Amino acid sequence: MRDWIEDHLLGKVEKPLRYQGNEMNAVHKDWDSTVLRMVFAFPDVYEIGMSHLGLSILYHQANAQPDCLMERVFAPWTDMEGLMREHNIPLFSLESYRPVKAFHGMGFTLQYEMSYSNILNMLDLAGIPLRWWERGDEDPLIFMGGPCAYNPEPLADFADVILVGEGEELNLDFYQAWVKHLQAHDGKMCKKELLEELVKIPGVYIPRFYDVSYDDTGRVLAVTPNHPDAPAKIVKRYLQHMDYAYFPEKPIVPYLDIIHDRAMLEVQRGCTRGCRFCQAGMLYRPVREKTVEELQQQARNILCNTGHNDLSLTSLSTSDYTSVDILLRSLIAEMAPRNIGVALPSLRVDNFSMNLANEMQKGKKSGLTFAPEAGTQRLRDVINKGVLEANLESVARTAFSSGWGKIKLYFMMGLPTETDEDLDGIAALAYKVLQIGDEIRRENGGKGPAPQVTVSVSGFVPKPFTPFQFEPQIRGEELRRRQRYLRDKIKHKRVTYNYHDSQLSYIEAIFAKGDRRLGQVLYRAWEKGCKFDGWNEYFYMDWWMEAFAECGIDPEFYAYRQIPYDEVLPWDHISCGVRKEYLIREHQKAMRAEVTPDCRIGQCHVCGACQDLDVKLDLKGGWLHVNTNAVSQD
Repeated sequence: MRDWIEDHLLGKVEKPLRYQGNEMNAVHKDWDSTVLRMVFAFPDVYEIGMSHLGLSILYHQANAQPDCLMERVFAPWTDMEGLMREHNIPLFSLESYRPVKAFHGMGFTLQYEMSYSNILNMLDLAGIPLRWWERGDEDPLIFMGGPCAYNPEPLADFADVILVGEGEELNLDFYQAWVKHLQAHDGKMCKKELLEELVKIPGVYIPRFYDVSYDDTGRVLAVTPNHPDAPAKIVKRYLQHMDYAYFPEKPIVPYLDIIHDRAMLEVQRGCTRGCRFCQAGMLYRPVREKTVEELQQQARNILCNTGHNDLSLTSLSTSDYTSVDILLRSLIAEMAPRNIGVALPSLRVDNFSMNLANEMQKGKKSGLTFAPEAGTQRLRDVINKGVLEANLESVARTAFSSGWGKIKLYFMMGLPTETDEDLDGIAALAYKVLQIGDEIRRENGGKGPAPQVTVSVSGFVPKPFTPFQFEPQIRGEELRRRQRYLRDKIKHKRVTYNYHDSQLSYIEAIFAKGDRRLGQVLYRAWEKGCKFDGWNEYFYMDWWMEAFAECGIDPEFYAYRQIPYDEVLPWDHISCGVRKEYLIREHQKAMRAEVTPDCRIGQCHVCGACQDLDVKLDLKGGWLHVNTNAVSQD
C-alpha cells in the first residue's frame, strides 16, 4: 500500500512529509515476532503531535517491551482525507502503512477537548465502529489517556478503556495484562474476558462498567459501578521518582518542521504554585525533579542521537527547578561552543533572576515570554498567581538590560470577579513594560531596535480538578465586549494585542465539565462535519449549536452555571490525588482574594496529593528546604 499511496496521493497534498514516516529514530519492529500490536493515535496533524513529549515517551517505552509493537497515526489534513475517502484508503500507520484496523489496539491521547471530533473522524477513516457497543472482538480495543482523561465522561460512548494517570507507570501493567490475554487466546481478543482482567488494574477506568443517574434538573446523582471488580473511585497512577522514569534518548527526528522543532528535556513534573485556574498544576502534583547529573547526561545523549541544535528544558514551571541556575550554567557552558541553544520556555515572573538572564544571553536570543495572567494585584491574588507588579517591572528591566528586545505577556480574560479595572491593568502593565524598555534603550545610547511588547489574551475556561471548577464561564457576548474594551485601550504601534475566539472557548468549557450525555452531541456534530475544531478555519459554531438542539441538550447548563459545593460532579469518581475539600477551601479563599503560599517553601496545605497517594515532594535539585508536615487546614 505504501508504494501506491506515495505514487498516487502524496504528490497531490500540501505537506506529503506528514504521511511518509521513516524518520530518523522511528522504530520498525517485526510484526510477526510481537504479541501485542498497537497504534498511538494523536487526534491532530503531524506537526502538533510530533511536538508532544508524551507521545515520544510512550511510543518508545512501548517499543522497548519485547512483546509489544507501537506505531503512530495522526489526523490527516483535509486534503489527504479527501483523497483517502475518494480512493477507499483506510487510515494507516506511519511505520508500516498497515491499516489501523489490523492492530490489536488504538490508543488516543486526550490533550485538548477541541480535538474530540477528530477522534471520531479517525475511527471512521479507519473503518472502526465509533461506539463501543457497536464494535466486536475483531475490532481494535480503543483506549485513551492524557490530561483530559481525568474527566472522560464525554467520551464514555467511544472508549473501551480509559487510563488515568502517568503513562510510564500505568501502561506497563496494562500492556502486560493484554499480552497475557493474547497469549492465552492464540493472538486473538475476547474483549469481554480482556476487560474483566483490565478492570483489576489500578488506574484503569472502563466506562461501560459504570452507570450514571441524574436528577430531574439534569444534575448527576451518582456514578455507580455495575461490575463487582470496578472500584468506586479510580485513583491516578503516578511516578515516584523521575530519575528512574523511562525517557527516550533517541527520539524521532521529523523531516518536516514541527511546532517545537527541538530536543526536549523534562526537568521536573508537577507544580505546587497552586494557581487556581490551572488544571495541570493540580493533576500532576506533587513536584518530582530529576537530578542535575541525570539531566546533563540525558541532554548529551539526546543531542548526540538527533543532531538538534536547540535544547528546551520543559516542565510546568522550569524556572522553579531548584537548581535551575546550576543546570542552565552547566548546559550552556557545554552547548554554546557547539552553537546549541538552551531555552526555558516556561518562566515565572517572580523568579526570573539576573543570573538566569546572564546565562540565557550566552545562548541564542529571541523573545521572552511571561504570564502575569491578570492585570491587577487584586485579581492575581484571586487566582493565587503570586506575582507582584514589582516582579514584572524587575523582570522587564532585567530582560531589556540583558539584551532582549521583545517580551510577550500572557493574560486570561473572564476570570472570576474580573472587572473593567482589571482589564485596564493589562493595558497599564503592557505600557509599563514598554516604558522600561525605552528607558533601558536610552541609557544605552539608543542602540539596537526599539523594544516591543506582545499582549496575548485567552478566554478563561473553568476546568475539572481546579478551585474554579465550580465557577461559570462568562457569556460569549460579555467576553467579546471585554476583548473590544481592551483592544481600544491598547493603541501603541509597538504593543501587539492578540486574543482568542470566544465561541471556541465556549465549546471547550462545555466538554471540559460535561457528562456522558454529551457523547450524542459529539456524534451528531461529527455527522454534520465537525473536525479540526481547534483550527479557526474549520470551526463551525452553527453546526455545534444545531447538534445540541437536535439532541435536546442545553449547552448553557454546562458552561454558564454556578455549581454548588455539594453537587456530584461528573468526574467525582476519578481521583487525581487532590481532595475536593481542598478545592472548596481554595475557591473560598479566592472569593476573599486570599493567597495560598507555595507548599515547597512553607507548610503543607493538605491538598491530599502527598497524603492520599503516599508520595512526597522529590526535589533532587538539592538546595531548597522543604517542610512536608501536614499542619495546616487553611
